[in-house]
Amino acid sequence: MNTCLRVVALALVLGTMQADSAPVADEDRVPIDLRRTTLIVKNIENSLTFYRDALGLEVIYDHRIRTPREARTDEQADRSLRLVFLRSNDDYVGIVGLMQYMKPVRPAPREAAAPFSTGSIVMLFNATDLDTTFAKARAVPGVTVLSEPRLTKYPSYDGKGTISVNVSMLKDPDGFIIELNQLLEELH
Repeated sequence: MNTCLRVVALALVLGTMQADSAPVADEDRVPIDLRRTTLIVKNIENSLTFYRDALGLEVIYDHRIRTPREARTDEQADRSLRLVFLRSNDDYVGIVGLMQYMKPVRPAPREAAAPFSTGSIVMLFNATDLDTTFAKARAVPGVTVLSEPRLTKYPSYDGKGTISVNVSMLKDPDGFIIELNQLLEELH
């Protein structure tokens, strides 16, 4: 991995790690939660193969939304989309949304943002079994491997040691950058 990607990966890992994975104490809470990130996708079934089947997220919402609301079919509707929410370990925060426009079909952008450039996003997932999760993820049609899992050591929070993490990066079927990691030791 080149130096630029290593710096970005370090910032992403350190920015998403917590010394304690418990909820923030009441006195330290801020007045806002990041509930969901919704990704606009071209083929929601293929995206579900990636996020649900390969990564293991659980579907908690799956509906067709039509306008006008009383339309029973896409033919009766002016607009139609399918919206799916998936969760990892919390039903309220950190939800991944997948949205596919069915009517009218919206074209994909002509040019996708280059990985790790302004305007691109990176979603980081911590896996308990990175080897298995990475193998399933890379097998999904349209997935691009940016870097294979490899051991990376980051400075610890107290600066006296290191944190060992297996780090890998891919692009999902729609080109969104996904970092799949596995923490190899407890954070303190």
